[in-house]
This record gives sequence, structure tokens and C-alpha cells, in this order.
Amino acid sequence: MTASAKELAVVPGDVVLDQTVPARAPWSSVVKKGHVLTIVDLRGNQSVDTLVYHAHDTSVRYSAPVTIASQRQLFLTTGSVLRAEDASALMTIVADEVGNHDTIGGACSQESNTLRYGHHTKHQHACVENFLIEGAKWGLGKRDLVPNINFYMNVPVEEDGTLGIVDGLSAPGKRIALIAETDVLVLVSNCPQMNNPCNGFDPTPVRMIVTEPYSRSMRL
Repeated sequence: MTASAKELAVVPGDVVLDQTVPARAPWSSVVKKGHVLTIVDLRGNQSVDTLVYHAHDTSVRYSAPVTIASQRQLFLTTGSVLRAEDASALMTIVADEVGNHDTIGGACSQESNTLRYGHHTKHQHACVENFLIEGAKWGLGKRDLVPNINFYMNVPVEEDGTLGIVDGLSAPGKRIALIAETDVLVLVSNCPQMNNPCNGFDPTPVRMIVTEPYSRSMRL
């Protein structure tokens, strides 16, 4: 039996939204201030590429450099604050069952697939295309795309600065939860990549649950 949204939501509250994002598909929603977004890795080892914008002014958006500098840490986990270029807080991770999420691996595209894996992959749908398709619903275009977060993606950094994309640390049912510090637009590409281990070479669905906590001041 499939667990209910209330059972899966990390922060107890009233369920505002409960949607399953198919493998390789985009998703978006406005998450209101104080509401909590729980992302569930249903089958494990699935990368969830994510962008965050201020819902009422999309020029205010997630900044990887500012977020990394503010926390003095490349990777995201419980307590990490997703910050905009002006250092304002957009979302805070309040719970994390994996403990390591990527900020520097970027989003796959048809062009990068061709460069990395060969011309025969050019036709494959990719995260940049997902972001453009979904962002268009909110008036966003290519110039609005910035370096994204890759929830559940494992990108170790070697001593010489080399990046790797290796098997994920997640498992079926693992969750991460973020509270919105202001009204935010969350844009997701449920990564379609099949040419490296970020999705175990087999993209799978994820579940997005938004709850309104019973207590607005609740923090885990």
C-alpha cells in the first residue's frame, strides 16, 4: 500500500499538494512562506535538479556562489539555507535523510550530452530542456536559468579539484524537506540522464509533497 502524504511529509501539517513527478519529467509549483516541501526519492538514486525563485520577483533567485560562500560548504544538508544573490533566504533544509546534495554539477543539456557521451545522444531529452519547458509557464526563459541544485546527486570533489558523478547515496523512500522563508517558485527537472550513474542509468519517479505545518515556528 502506498504511504499517504501525511505519513511521508517530514513536518506534520495539512497537505496542500501531493504530486508524483514521472521519470524524466519537469515540475513546478509556488510554495508559500512557512510551507514545507518534502521531496521523496521513491525508488532511490534519482537526481532531482532544482531551481528556486522569489514567487513575486523572479529576478531574485537561488545563487549557488552565495549559498556556498555563506555556509562555507559545497554540499547541502540539514540547516543549509538556499540564498539569493542579495543573500536573502529563499528556503532552508529542515530535514535530510541522505546528508549530501550537490551544488556544482549543473544540469545536463542536449549539447553537453553530445560533448560528453557522443553525437548519438543529442536527441535525448535533458534537464535544460525540462527547465525551459516548465519555466515558460511562469514567463521564464533561457536567460533566467542559473546553476542549479542537484538533490540526491553525488558529486565528490577530489583533492586535485576533479569532479566525479558517481552512484547516489540515496535509497527508496529517502526524503529531504525544505521550508519556504518567503513565497517561492520551485522549478524541477526530474533528471532524464541515462549516460552516467546519477540516476543509476534508469530515471525513476519522485514525489513532491507540500504541507502547511501545524505550527509556523516548527523546526526539526
